[in-house]
Amino acid sequence: MNKNLQMSLETKWFQMTNQEIEPKTEDYRELNAYWCSRLIDFDSGLARSKFERAIFQVNIARGLSVPEAMKEQKLSFKQFKTNTMTLGYPNMKDSSRISKFEHAGIEIRTGNPVWGAQEGKLYFVIKHGKKYQ
Repeated sequence: MNKNLQMSLETKWFQMTNQEIEPKTEDYRELNAYWCSRLIDFDSGLARSKFERAIFQVNIARGLSVPEAMKEQKLSFKQFKTNTMTLGYPNMKDSSRISKFEHAGIEIRTGNPVWGAQEGKLYFVIKHGKKYQ
């Protein structure tokens, strides 16, 4: 299990995530090669080699959705314990710009436009559980 998923946020999203009442409980990341490599456990399924990972990308390029390509290659999401949200790229001693949450899973679906998602667009949706103090 990967212990920590660290994500940098812009001010608006960082503040919304840290609200006491009705906080932003999920973050959205593009369905692209970078986030696939960060969030998909390629060692859990067939895509262990560079060739197999390339086939995964080809499947997406030929029109398969990321969930379909994951299913075809028996892939799953990486497991995390904590989501660490940072305001930009702070010094790790600057606790005012760092928030840690229990990791509550990853899905692929549309997101909430109020929280930054484009209407009707699919994203990796990274869910936050309770905030660590």
